[in-house]
Amino acid sequence: MPEGVIVKALSGYYYVKPLREGKISPEDEIVQCRARGIFKKRGQSPLVGDRVIYSLTENGEGMVDELHPRDSELIRPPVANVTLAVLLFSVREPDLNLQLLDKFLVHIEHSGLDTIIVLTKRDLAEEDGEGIAHVKELYEQIGYEVMVTSSRTGSGSEELRKRLAGAISVFAGQSGVGKSSLLNRLVPGLSLETSEISMRLGRGRHTTRHVELMDIGDGGYVADTPGFSQLDFLELGVEELSACFREFVPLAAECKFRGCSHLHEPGCRVIEAWEAGEISDSRYEHYKLFFNEMKDKKRRY
Repeated sequence: MPEGVIVKALSGYYYVKPLREGKISPEDEIVQCRARGIFKKRGQSPLVGDRVIYSLTENGEGMVDELHPRDSELIRPPVANVTLAVLLFSVREPDLNLQLLDKFLVHIEHSGLDTIIVLTKRDLAEEDGEGIAHVKELYEQIGYEVMVTSSRTGSGSEELRKRLAGAISVFAGQSGVGKSSLLNRLVPGLSLETSEISMRLGRGRHTTRHVELMDIGDGGYVADTPGFSQLDFLELGVEELSACFREFVPLAAECKFRGCSHLHEPGCRVIEAWEAGEISDSRYEHYKLFFNEMKDKKRRY
């Protein structure tokens, strides 16, 4: 029976791209499929990115018969088998929000994906090259890969396309940062709907309405996902938070007390590193903010 990958899910249909020798075949036509009722009975739901076994039906459509085990699964956005998260944050319109960036990074660290931080709209901040360089250096020192792009001028687009070759990536970030514009740059002729930023609200309209894998060439596929600006920590335990701050991990093992919260305990190596300037003020402040937010949520639920 043929195998494929779900590249889009919409209105109860799953759009499957056939696999050839284990790779998505760009030449083959997409097969529109329904899913067998057995998945509902098992409490399973096929996701975009799932590798599946399917069968062809008499009307030229198909039926998803079986799901292969997943290498990864994101709850929001709902997508499977992603290996790389591309976090898009604009340097202007809206202004760069490091607190939200750190919140996204916590969720991506918890999911176990590799991450690239892409700073967009470089052309809107030509006079602030020093500030952009500071942010780039801050996150590269932690161990993140950081790229700077401009969809208007095209700078950085080719470098990013090469980086995404051969992988299924998920694009995520604050609404209005230019995800669709960047994808239009990566895939000429794609013509995704984009929207201008509302200066009154400081955010963009949600222009992406469903998850879909897009072929960007060289074996690379990108899951363009609905823009969102709110994340919660319901699926993350407060005791897991510090492990989602990369620079805390090697230090936490040296803390005086097991299960150290890194907030007030004596002999805390994380606090010592922060006081010594080895951990940035913004990262430590955001850690404390997230910790308290999670404690408050736990009390409420």
